[in-house]
Amino acid sequence: MMDLGLLIIRLVVGFTFVGHGAQKLFGWFGGYGLKGTGGWLESIGLKPGVTMALLAGLGELVGGLLFAAGVGTWVGALLIALTMLVAIVKVHGANGYWATQNGYEYNLVLIAVAIGVALIGPGAYVLF
Repeated sequence: MMDLGLLIIRLVVGFTFVGHGAQKLFGWFGGYGLKGTGGWLESIGLKPGVTMALLAGLGELVGGLLFAAGVGTWVGALLIALTMLVAIVKVHGANGYWATQNGYEYNLVLIAVAIGVALIGPGAYVLF
């Protein structure tokens, strides 16, 4: 059952990050694409915005795919954790812990899940 549990966690978290990466890179799923995301990133001090949007989008897309597939789980988890760490430092950290005040609660949970799965291992159900 542990392997099935790890698969469920990896698929939900991984494909959520794939979706967020696709929002930034391609404007899919209601996202703003590279230009729109880049403009917002510049407004919070991350410059050059389009380059930072590209890096964030690739980190989320590639990290999510690796994490979901259970291939390169450590790399995927690291990419997920890094993007969430930047989100905490640049957006959510100043708002305190709770998500109800736009705090870093959710970001920290995602970091814990990604690193926790990487430490345990992806389980038996992996793509390769």
